[in-house]
Amino acid sequence: MKILAIGAHPDDIEIFMYGILSVFSKRNDEIFMIVATDGGAGNVTTNKNLSEIRKKETVEALKILGVPIFLGYLDGQLSFQPDITSKIKKHLDSIDPDLIITHPPEDYHSDHRSLSNYVKSSAGFKYPILFCETLMGVNFNPDIYIDISEHFEDKTRAILKHKSQNPEKFLNAIEINNKFRAAQCNAGGKSYAEVFRFESTFPFVDIRSLLPSTMPIRPYYKNIPSSLI
Repeated sequence: MKILAIGAHPDDIEIFMYGILSVFSKRNDEIFMIVATDGGAGNVTTNKNLSEIRKKETVEALKILGVPIFLGYLDGQLSFQPDITSKIKKHLDSIDPDLIITHPPEDYHSDHRSLSNYVKSSAGFKYPILFCETLMGVNFNPDIYIDISEHFEDKTRAILKHKSQNPEKFLNAIEINNKFRAAQCNAGGKSYAEVFRFESTFPFVDIRSLLPSTMPIRPYYKNIPSSLI
């Protein structure tokens, strides 16, 4: 299978999709990645050559999975790019993915929302789309839970490559979020899950055959002491 992840900014793929991409990669699927903006507005530690710095950080962070395509649009300006749909469509038709992963249309960030709509328009009814989670899961109701526990250390290392962004704050947030999603599946300890949502549209009404194994079922009653039942 060919899996295409499309993130709005440098570090979005690492934060929201790295785990599932690692699972796909382990089962020998082909991984393709696109980063839409240059990250130039994400100045945390420096303003000098920030776009180039963030590009290098992203290449280093994602090197285990592959080399991303950089579209180079201005950070914070995706809403005003008339040519982006045709450019995305050109890449889609060139890659011909079996599955696309991108931001949900209700995301908190305007670039994320715009990219989601551009990707949806570009994909049409030719390619199925899986929506990743919003930051801290706000307003996001998942229906797919992917166990990324064995890949979380790699995800951690990838996020920390973005030194220009003081990445510890993102890592802390995503660790809480991924552990919480695993806990929703009654998994504890060092369990982590990334979650996604799929909107059924013709002809893609059921894509379970495309996906990795989801979090295992752990019935709650099995963890209750027999004296309390």
